[in-house]
Amino acid sequence: MLLTDFRGELAALSAALLWALASFMYARLGKQMSPLWLNLTKSSLAVGMILLTLVLRRDASPQLEWNSFMLLFLSGAVGIGFGDSVFFAALTNLGARRALLLEAIAPPLSACLAFVFLDEQLGLTAWLGILLTVVGVAWVIVERTPEQTAVLNLKRGVILGLLAALAQSSGAVLSRAALAETAVSPLWSSLIRLAAAVTVLLLWLGRHPSWQALQPLRSGRFLTVITAAAFAGTYLGIWLQQTALKFTETGIAQALIATSPLFIIPIAMLTGERVSFRAILGALIALAGVWLLFAG
Repeated sequence: MLLTDFRGELAALSAALLWALASFMYARLGKQMSPLWLNLTKSSLAVGMILLTLVLRRDASPQLEWNSFMLLFLSGAVGIGFGDSVFFAALTNLGARRALLLEAIAPPLSACLAFVFLDEQLGLTAWLGILLTVVGVAWVIVERTPEQTAVLNLKRGVILGLLAALAQSSGAVLSRAALAETAVSPLWSSLIRLAAAVTVLLLWLGRHPSWQALQPLRSGRFLTVITAAAFAGTYLGIWLQQTALKFTETGIAQALIATSPLFIIPIAMLTGERVSFRAILGALIALAGVWLLFAG
């Protein structure tokens, strides 16, 4: 078989790696900028990058039906506008490794939502996979670690992480529903979703604008890091995610994208974080549950 036969799967794995790298950077950036402003900044940067790419490629705007456009718009508003904001808040409370592991809950949530709204069936094996994922995630989250004192609020972080997983899985199902009935390119669908997120965030933050919140952007180092994170995790990451959702099933795409917790482990170790055997085993159990979910 040719690699092109697996372009959806390869795109999903690449998105997982880039999101792990970007999450590490966002965890650092979140110490200087609030989650909402951080999300608005990175989404705006990504919109600019995608627009430039579309102009250079001379990629004409697609002929989208109103229903498909609204599905993509809602997908971006929920999955990126709300989902990424609460995920960034979870990062500051849990750290990149634990916050990313909570995202392993997204595939089971996607499967349940697809079961309800897209009429996709779940068998006994799939439910067993959901149980394994929940057990693996919970086992790691409740572990007491030497750096536990650095966690601002474990309970708050878990709630935020679960909200992020729910929002992102909802966004994925809405996006899949739109992409299944239209020929829109991954770049254009990414632009629509990001533009929706920027619109929602501007409307929310515009009620009480605070230029003080943008002060970190005056730092050359901060601007460089957030641009790199936006390029890797948002511009390339969402483009690859949309490519994966277009060329493979929702469940398979979400399962492979959910491997980010495995990619973040060596990154965490390289930066000096002590990662226990329990943390590694718990991540593997959670991801085994994800694979079992979609194998069934």
